[in-house]
Amino acid sequence: MPKLGMPPIRRDQLIRATFDTIDRVGLADATIAEIAGRAGLSTGIISHYFGGKDGLLNAAMRQILRDLRNAVARRAVMAAPDPRSQLRAIVEGNFDPSQVSATAMRVWLTFWAASMHDAQLRRLQRANDRRLYSNLSHQFQRVLPPEPARTAARGLAAMIDGLWLRGSLAGGEFDVAQAQRIAYEYLDQHLPERAH
Repeated sequence: MPKLGMPPIRRDQLIRATFDTIDRVGLADATIAEIAGRAGLSTGIISHYFGGKDGLLNAAMRQILRDLRNAVARRAVMAAPDPRSQLRAIVEGNFDPSQVSATAMRVWLTFWAASMHDAQLRRLQRANDRRLYSNLSHQFQRVLPPEPARTAARGLAAMIDGLWLRGSLAGGEFDVAQAQRIAYEYLDQHLPERAH
C-alpha cells in the first residue's frame, strides 16, 4: 500500500509507467529501474512510497480495478434504473476503453497470471470477481427467483470474462460492439420481458 503523503501526480506517473513497462517487456522483465526511468523519477521514490516492486504492482492492480469500478459506476448512473439497463451498464463498463486498450489488456492478463502465485494480487482478483458476481446477481434477483438469478449472474460473469479474454488473445483491435451484442443476447435470454 502506498505511504500517505505521496503527491498524486507522482503516484499516477509511477502507475502509468508500470503499465507501460508491463506492456512493453512483461512483468518478469519489468524492473524498478525501468519503471522509475519511464516515470522520470528515482528508484528511491518507488522503494520509499511502495516498499519495492511488489508494492508498486499491488498499487497498479488496484488502479486498474479502480478504473474498472469507475467505468461501471459511470454507466450505471447514466442508465435507466430497471434491471436490464443496469445489467447492460455493467457489461458496458467491463468493455470500457480503459479496459480494452492494448495496454490495459496486457496488464490485465499479466495480473491474472501473477495472481495465481501472489497472495496479495490473488486477493484483489477475488474481490473483483466477487464484486462483479454480486452486482450481476443483485440485478438479476430484482426480476428472477434467487437460484435462477445466481445462475444467470454466474453465466454472465463468465461470459464477460470469456469474451474479454478471447478478444484480448485474438490480437488486433477489440471488437467491443460484438462483445456487447453477445452479452446482451445472453441477458435477453435470461430476463423476462417485464424486466425493462
